[in-house]
Amino acid sequence: MNTSAIEAIRSSISQVIVGKDDVVDLLLTSLLAQGHVLIDDVPGMGKTKLANALARSIGTKFRRIQFTPDLQPADITGIFYYNQKQGDFVFRAGPLHTNILLADEINRAVPRTQSSLLEAMEERQITVEGEAFPLELPFMVIATQNPVESEGTFPLPEAQLDRFLMKVAMGYPNEAEEMEILKRFKEVDPLQTVEPVVEPEDLLELQRQAKAVKVTPAIMAYMVRLSAATRANQHLALGLSPRGTLALMRASAAYALVKQRDYVLPDDAQYLFPYVAGHRLMLRPESAVQDYDIAGVVQDVLQHVEVPVEGETYELWD
Repeated sequence: MNTSAIEAIRSSISQVIVGKDDVVDLLLTSLLAQGHVLIDDVPGMGKTKLANALARSIGTKFRRIQFTPDLQPADITGIFYYNQKQGDFVFRAGPLHTNILLADEINRAVPRTQSSLLEAMEERQITVEGEAFPLELPFMVIATQNPVESEGTFPLPEAQLDRFLMKVAMGYPNEAEEMEILKRFKEVDPLQTVEPVVEPEDLLELQRQAKAVKVTPAIMAYMVRLSAATRANQHLALGLSPRGTLALMRASAAYALVKQRDYVLPDDAQYLFPYVAGHRLMLRPESAVQDYDIAGVVQDVLQHVEVPVEGETYELWD
């Protein structure tokens, strides 16, 4: 297991992003699990800087799309146009043909435009005029949305939310971190000095290693119990689907690799469960009126579901 590449990426991103080690680890976890991330936070928190720093650190292509109500699916996927010199229709690729895509303020686009990302996020390809175009690997979507401003926005449907492995928030820096930000950005933008520390091939190898991380049957059963508890919860109209359970397992395996382990602990699943499950759950209307929230229900599930005992957790694998 080669974790030096992970440390190099983390160190490179830290040149730009101050004090958000947990967010960086979650982003790396999603990347190694071949997942996508929805960052739900107010403007000015460094979401674009984070995505750009990641892309520069791993030597991949980076594109940003500003989502607006008039953005059309063809503006994202690309179009066929008639080339007079060639006398034929030629495909012009859209910004979706990249490695790291920042979908900025994704909820400002109409649902039809949002849905143009579904095939790319799930199957790593797009279809235009009946012709399929594979996307270059690695491929990752980092989408942002503002949780405060709702005017002119369109809520992401469940099918779109389900394509994101995790939903995270940057959060405000503390005073010491904000002072460091001022010092670091006073004269130059450190993002401009970030150079690739790994090759895309190294990243693909890390993704293969993440799939090989050991998950015992006892921990798998724990993840299944967590999912079942959401489906039986009286306050939830929509519980975690099997795809969500699979996402939890993949995220836990990738997180273990980020933490330089080749095996998953129950703590990994517990820590990641709110990030993986929260955006996939839906409250019953009557529970929402009674001031219940998803975060509280998730914590209640974690407290009441039995955790594997040590003997089961560390049993030998075949």
